[in-house]
Amino acid sequence: MKILQICLKPPFPEVDGGCKAMHAITQGFLDKNIEIKVLTISTPKHPFQKEKMPTSYLEKTKIEHVFINTKVTLLGSILNLFSSKSYNLERFYSKEFENLIVKTLKENAYDVVLLETFFVTGYIEVIRENCSAKIVYQAQNIEHDIWSLNAQKEKGLKRWYFKFLAKRLKIAEIENIQKVDGIAPITDMDKKRFTELGATVPMITIPFGINLSGYKYELPHSGNKVFHIGSMDWSPNQIGIKWLLDNVWKDVYKKNPNAQLNLAGRRMPAWLKSDNNQNLNVVGEVDSAIDFINANNIMVVPLLTGSGMRIKIIEGMVLGKMVITTSIGAEGISYTDKKNIVIANTPQEFKEAIIYYLDNEEEQIVIGKAARKLIEKDYDNKMIVNKIMNFCKELMN
Repeated sequence: MKILQICLKPPFPEVDGGCKAMHAITQGFLDKNIEIKVLTISTPKHPFQKEKMPTSYLEKTKIEHVFINTKVTLLGSILNLFSSKSYNLERFYSKEFENLIVKTLKENAYDVVLLETFFVTGYIEVIRENCSAKIVYQAQNIEHDIWSLNAQKEKGLKRWYFKFLAKRLKIAEIENIQKVDGIAPITDMDKKRFTELGATVPMITIPFGINLSGYKYELPHSGNKVFHIGSMDWSPNQIGIKWLLDNVWKDVYKKNPNAQLNLAGRRMPAWLKSDNNQNLNVVGEVDSAIDFINANNIMVVPLLTGSGMRIKIIEGMVLGKMVITTSIGAEGISYTDKKNIVIANTPQEFKEAIIYYLDNEEEQIVIGKAARKLIEKDYDNKMIVNKIMNFCKELMN
């Protein structure tokens, strides 16, 4: 089997959850000695950093990239109003990247083309024109659902524009899911949504897989350090953390003055850096997410919008941390509430959960150990890659 993987951003280095999800698939196929080539878009937010890529990775994937300036501009937004295209999708199209895809397909015969996320589905037609490979769309989210939920959090013109973008996204998603040979959503919930949107092609749920050997699992310990880690240029993370600070954290530290909230992640917004909440430590980007997680105790993921699977939760669980999150945050994880994760959907539930487990440290350890066992059982990357490999083979037959 020969695979061409087309990515919306460089999968390596693994700077966020999306990169980790894509790289896990790449590495999984490489570990099985399956030939895979990577083509990727690079952007201002996600530059191509060849110097940070291992020589073996460069040699095995023969990775190539094209830079696209995907920044949202006022002029681009206005001009798009007079177009029928999705601005979100249009920003990731370039003739140069299309030419690279054509060149690659003409030089080699591939059995499968993996489209990593919705934002590279704009190249489906040119792939069809230049090869007979099966096209599999790996969906990390239902994109228009995220924008629809984000619109509900806004007011005035911004709310109208977000609804407009969501409507265009929905039209594009409905169209493009009919053009592929198979869809690999990351959760069963997303699989159900694709069916509701009219998808008739074969589908298989492919959750995020984790390389267990890559996570230094320390003996679990309890403590008063509550933490969150995630890219803060992703709007659902910003919305969730603002909700936590406005509605939850003040009551937590009033009840437990020793509690510390540590926030880590790329591109911390200015409003968060200047937040004057007590016992709040805005760390920003960290050199090692694993070291940061291991140095803290209770992971909080207050997601109110979004679809797909939260990779940072899987990482917290594999490192033996007790996680408090919403039902949306835990989507795609085969959890049992209060056994291997804690679900809290309202401010009251969230603050009560944090306060309770800060006062009952032994339960932090029990839930953290159960979390690790769940990840070992259901999310080992070797098992996940076997699933998508068999799915691809079935499509080829």
